[in-house]
Amino acid sequence: MENLFKMFVSGGPVMWPILVLSVVGLAILFWKALEFRAGRHDARGIAVVSTIITAEPMLGILGTVTGIIQTFGALDASGGTANPMAATAGIGEALITTAAGLVASLVLLFPYNMLAEKADD
Repeated sequence: MENLFKMFVSGGPVMWPILVLSVVGLAILFWKALEFRAGRHDARGIAVVSTIITAEPMLGILGTVTGIIQTFGALDASGGTANPMAATAGIGEALITTAAGLVASLVLLFPYNMLAEKADD
C-alpha cells in the first residue's frame, strides 16, 4: 500500500483529478447498477460517466506533458551538464500519469458499456 501511495505522489498533481473522476465515475456506475437491479432502466447519469471515460486519458496525457516539461526544466537548470538523475522524476511523472489515465478509463469503460446497453433497452 505504501508503494502505491509513493507511485501516486510521483505522478504529480494531475493524479488528483484522475482519482476524483474515477471515484465519481465508480459511484455513478454503482448507483446505476442498483437502479437497474431494482427495475429502473433510465439513462440519467450515464452521460457523466462517458465524459469521465473520455477525460481521464486526456488528463493522463496532460500529466505526460507536465512531466516532460519538468524533465526539460531540470536538464536546463543543470547548466548544460546532462544529469540523468534530474530527468528521472519528470519521466516517471509522465509515465505514471499516462498509465493512471488509461487504467482509470478502462476500469469504467466495461461496466459503463454494459449499463448503457441496458439503458437503451
